[in-house]
Amino acid sequence: MYNLWPFFWFLGANGVAKDDPQEQEVQVPDPVAMAQTFGEIATRSSQILTDFLRRQASGGSLGMADELGVAKAFMDMSAKLMMDPVKLAQAHVGLWQDYMNLWSSSVMRMMGHSAEPVAEPVKGDKRFKHEAWEDSFVFDYVKQSYLIAARHLHNAVAGVEGMDEATAKKVNFFTRQYIDAMSPTNFVLTNPEVFNETVKSGGQNLLKGFSNLLEDMERGNGQLRIKMTDPSAFKLGENIATTPGKVVYQNDLMQLLQYTPSTETVYKRPLLIIPPWINKFYILDLRDKNSFIKWAVDQGHTVFVISWVNPDAEHAKMNFDDYLRLGPLDALAQIEKATGESKVNAVGYCLGGTLLACALGHFAAKGKEPIVSGTFFTSMIDFSEPGELEVFIDDQTIDSLEKRMESRGYLEGHEMAGTFNMMRANDLIWSFVVNNYLLGKDPFPFDLLHWNSDSTRMPAAMHSYYLRNFYQKNLLKEPGGVKLLDTPIDLREVRTPSYFLSTVEDHIAPWKSTYQGATLFSGPVKFVLGGSGHIAGVINPPAANKYGYWLNPQLPAEPKAWFDGAKQREGSWWTDWSKWVSEYAGEKVPARPPGKGKLKAIEDAPGSYVKLRVDSKKTG
Repeated sequence: MYNLWPFFWFLGANGVAKDDPQEQEVQVPDPVAMAQTFGEIATRSSQILTDFLRRQASGGSLGMADELGVAKAFMDMSAKLMMDPVKLAQAHVGLWQDYMNLWSSSVMRMMGHSAEPVAEPVKGDKRFKHEAWEDSFVFDYVKQSYLIAARHLHNAVAGVEGMDEATAKKVNFFTRQYIDAMSPTNFVLTNPEVFNETVKSGGQNLLKGFSNLLEDMERGNGQLRIKMTDPSAFKLGENIATTPGKVVYQNDLMQLLQYTPSTETVYKRPLLIIPPWINKFYILDLRDKNSFIKWAVDQGHTVFVISWVNPDAEHAKMNFDDYLRLGPLDALAQIEKATGESKVNAVGYCLGGTLLACALGHFAAKGKEPIVSGTFFTSMIDFSEPGELEVFIDDQTIDSLEKRMESRGYLEGHEMAGTFNMMRANDLIWSFVVNNYLLGKDPFPFDLLHWNSDSTRMPAAMHSYYLRNFYQKNLLKEPGGVKLLDTPIDLREVRTPSYFLSTVEDHIAPWKSTYQGATLFSGPVKFVLGGSGHIAGVINPPAANKYGYWLNPQLPAEPKAWFDGAKQREGSWWTDWSKWVSEYAGEKVPARPPGKGKLKAIEDAPGSYVKLRVDSKKTG
């Protein structure tokens, strides 16, 4: 991947690569303790390997089949690359010239002179934050060597002509995965922090790291499940998801939560929040200081939230119709029982926003308007530009996924989580490899990563329909393209006032795609572009005063035209939304405690559905 021979030459000539050899203390490990640790590791490793091979032999694993068509894509790319030998030779020459420049600048640094870097990390690259990457010319050489190779490899792949668009995107995505995996930060000898820790501890960090690796393999039943945080540090209802409320209704797919008012009076029209079912609703209620749910309650809304069930094989045949019928439609009927109100404001987050759009299309076809305003958090309705997720939605990939789901009745939560983590591999995969396995440290307790690791399953029928008809065929944007509950959905008939919040760095629901969805409705639409990404851009409370957002009262056909005419505002979009939604919330009425109406309290929020973890038999 990159040229490391000067690094190993330096180690051979100088012993240990460190800034001050005199200050480096090497701890000699206890041989008896080390032997005992190695014995325990060997026993556990053997058991894990035996279990894995047993599953392979019984057909429990998918083996080495090229489910994603990656091998075929790279073979196509290689064939077309070889058809242009001149361009390939030019790439080799450019790579060689950069390496010669790097070697020259490294020699200058070794002799005590300053030299301009040949390659530098992009802004925000956290991998090279340790001071040795700058201060030590050896590690600086390693860093720049990698960055040069990464740049030339990416450019060579991206410059191949003649590939179809889908193949090119697949090659680019998995080339980036390879480049990220080969970073010098991911290896003992070429990561200064890991190298120094290994010398200082006598290798104890690697022993502890290997033990952490085995624990993660055991948790994954032979597959690697990287632990991102300490799961014992958080308990739902105690130190996360603590906003007071009650479960006031439940069916086979969801529990309906009503939150306790914090004001003497509330808006007449309740607020229904529809979260995605690809993860759990408490991303909106992590802690008091960043809880959107608590903040909405404090603004005077009677807040209801759908908490989806974590499905298993019994839910295999639950389809998109069921999620619409037993989700928002049933929730609306129950809210009317609880409050006497037949009109609500609704918020949909991510896939929950897609479902909200379907509900609005359903009501438009029926001539009904129980939802007087719709808010969409980073929600895709037009799937013409799905971003990097497009790599995973071709026929071959979905065929393989459907076979896997057919055998179990659902898609495992960790499989979908792994796909999303790959999109930010350096932050969500490799940083934990370094921390947990190379440095031998335990992950830091972090509520957001606790939520990110609390994955949910997908029922086979629903997920297959969603991938085929929405992502792959993009039928939701077509008039009558999908039929839900025997009703053709035509989003052009939706005249409900709508507020679209997207984020500029969103890698799951790219904002230019969500913008195209906003233009499908016929009613008044306000589009707002927040800073940061899919999660941080949404969970952005006013007190944090971060990121800012862009506003443009116009809604031109193209997202670029909208952005060119937008003005940036400081602070959180939450306050802008609060002013907007208050216009549809009605007058103030006495506060409504949950369980005091026709719907009685079943249990305390956050309820039991959300507590079911797929990686544990215990709840909480």
